[in-house]
Parts: sequence; structure tokens; C-alpha cells
Amino acid sequence: MLGEYRIEGRRAAEIASSVERAVGSGELEPGQLLPAMRDLATELGVNPNTVAAAYRTLRERGVIETAGRRGSRVRSTPATTGREHIRVHVPEGVRDVSNGNPDPALLPSLASAFATAAELADREPVLYGDGPVEPELALRARAELDADGVPEGPLAVTSGSLDAIERVLAAHLRPGDAVAVEDPGWGSLLDLVPALGLRTEPVGVDDEGPLPDDVRRALEGGVRALIVTDRAQNPTGAVVSAGRADALRSVLREYPETLLIEDDHGHGIVDLPLRPLAGGTHSWVFVRSVAKAYGPDLRLAVLTGDAVTLDRVRGRQRLGPGWVSRITQRAVARLLADGALDTPAVAAAYRGRRDLLIGALADRGVEAHGRSGLNVWIPVPDETGAVARLLHAGWAVAPGARFRMSAPPGIRVTVSTLTDDEVLALADAVGSAVGSAAGRGYV
Repeated sequence: MLGEYRIEGRRAAEIASSVERAVGSGELEPGQLLPAMRDLATELGVNPNTVAAAYRTLRERGVIETAGRRGSRVRSTPATTGREHIRVHVPEGVRDVSNGNPDPALLPSLASAFATAAELADREPVLYGDGPVEPELALRARAELDADGVPEGPLAVTSGSLDAIERVLAAHLRPGDAVAVEDPGWGSLLDLVPALGLRTEPVGVDDEGPLPDDVRRALEGGVRALIVTDRAQNPTGAVVSAGRADALRSVLREYPETLLIEDDHGHGIVDLPLRPLAGGTHSWVFVRSVAKAYGPDLRLAVLTGDAVTLDRVRGRQRLGPGWVSRITQRAVARLLADGALDTPAVAAAYRGRRDLLIGALADRGVEAHGRSGLNVWIPVPDETGAVARLLHAGWAVAPGARFRMSAPPGIRVTVSTLTDDEVLALADAVGSAVGSAAGRGYV
């Protein structure tokens, strides 16, 4: 069963460490079946409860998963194998269109807003015991949420979308619970879920968002939480349409105990309307990051949701970082108050670059997707070959393996800084690299 590897230890911590070392070294491979707890206890001469405790620790660390009578296996994507490492090394002279960053030229200037925030901090310093949310930021964020139809709820501020999602999942779920995630979807999220000891359940995506039949199938199978990207979905650029939102709300009403997490990181760079799903489940959270519109280094997201969930998130936050810098919050509030971001112009710039690339690829017989956001997703028949050929041609694209679980192969191109001339040259390179055999879709 385990080949040459022999699990060792007398205490639960020693047994867990022995398995984790073997997974890290490759002696135990993804999908490999571990001994039944009683069998391993007999082999090691320990109480079965000791082995049970070791396996529980391994599940919580995201190293193994247990499927009832089918036993425990090494996770197919253990927490030790981050998708962030699935990157292309970009040699000098190669154009990098793989990074997912916004165009620095479209980010607003931060100097004045931070100067104003710092001056206020000199006059009114924030001290221990003060509130964790800047009142002006809460007021302006709530007004924008109201305008977009997001239900009323308390507010919290976290260090970006992923921080918010991690805190919400930890507040509700326990190791072994299943979470439905978009496939293809955000690579960091696909790493985070198993790192928390949770199981990922892939849900297909098309240009209008998650597929309702896939969502229903996942919820029928016992999934505890669903994570949806409302706009600028990474990597496909999908946007939840009005019709799709109605269909998804209908499914969620059948499973009101589901934890719904909505990610609207595209706010400020997308000119398509938001179709929030919240309202059909008892537990829900809506997260809005400023990373793409104002800059990733601000590390700030505002979230709202049901009172119980927000109370749990804020309570746990108090025991950790306490709060996100109020100086940063004040600076973001000032940016909002000053109208520092010209959303229609920014959205139009990104839309123009996406549409130009998608159209140029279509002229070359290559299917591509990107209704919103910074990226274009291109289905390819041979992902590894396409990435290698494009790199040889002077273009570094993101391998689809970073973003998918069971979805067909693809590559992601970040269009945010592409010029018109570069778009046409890139389309030529992609056409040569993948040929007209591309276009298998992504669901």
C-alpha cells in the first residue's frame, strides 16, 4: 500500500509528522491510500485513538482527506504544493503578460490621500480600544453597496479579499467540510481551501458565471459553502448576468444553510452591473477589495454580511491583527470622497484591450473569453506546449494549471498594459502556438 515507506511514531504528533515529511519528500504521492487506523495502530503498537488523532491533525493541515469507508488518502493537491509556484520564469527580453496586475498608469495617485490621512492621524491618533472601522470609509462603502443592491449588514475591513474569505470560512466550517469553488478559478483560493483542511468541489463556469446545475449538484452532495466571483472572474473574465443570478438564487433558496461568499474584486474597473446573490441563505458575506482599482499594496477589502458571521469575523480579528490600519482606511475613504478613480474610463480602457485581443484571436480561428476585468482566458488543446511555444516567441503567459481542477486546459493572458500593436503581435503568436484546434471551451 505504501511501497517502501514505513510510517513511524508512538505519539499522535510523531505519526502525523512522519506522514507529512513523506508527503513533502514525495515518498507518499497524491492520492495514495493510507493504512486503516486500526491496522496502523496494530503495526505501531499504539492505541487506535492515537492514530485517529494523528489523522485528524493531518486533515486539519490539508495533507490528507478522509472519505468514510473508502479510507484516508494523501490529498491530490496537498497544502504543501502551492499553485503560486506554477509560474513561468520570464527571461530578459520576454514580454510578461502572466502576472494579473492592473495597469499602473490607470491607478490613482495616493500621495494626497495619504498625506491627508497622516495629518488627521497626527491630530487624532487611533489607539487601542478604538473602533476597527474608519467611520467615513464605512459610510462611503455602505452607500456604494446600497447603490448596487447588496443587502444591509454590519461592516468589517480586512487585509484584502483572500484574508476576508479565509476568516469567513474559518468562522463557519470545520476540517473535512466541502466548499464549492469556480473551475477554472482564482489559484490562491484553490490553495487556501485545502490549506484550511477543507475539501474543494469544482463548479463549472461560463461567460455568465457559475453553472446552476453544477451548483445544485454540489449542494445536493453536502457542500457547506459556495464562493462566487460576481465580476472580473479570474481567470475567465466572467460576469454573473441577470438571468444567471436569478437561476443561482433559486438554487440557493433550496439550501438556505449554505454559506454564500461573494467576491467583487472587480468593483471600480468594470462597467457591467453587479447582480448580487445574497438574500437566499442564512449565512452570507459580500467582499469588495480595492486591489485592482486603487492598487494591490493597499491590502484592503470591505465586507458585509449577516450579523452572526460578521460578529465571528470581527471577534477573531481582534485576537489577531486587531484591525487594518486606520491611516490606510482614511486614505481610501479620501480617495472615494475625491472621486480619484474614473471608473468609466478605466473600465473602457480594459474593455478595449480585451475586445481587441479577443477579436484578433477570433480572426485567427482561436476562441477566447473575457467579458470583464484584466484577463483573457484562451482554451488550448496542449497547455504545456502552448506555454512553451509562446515563451519561445517572446511572450510569457500564465499556465492554466494554476487556475483549474477538472476544467479543460487553457492559458491566461493579462491584457492590462498591452498596446494595440502588441495585441496584434500577441494574437499572431497565440495563433501559431495553439492553432485553430483551440476552442474546446472551459466548462
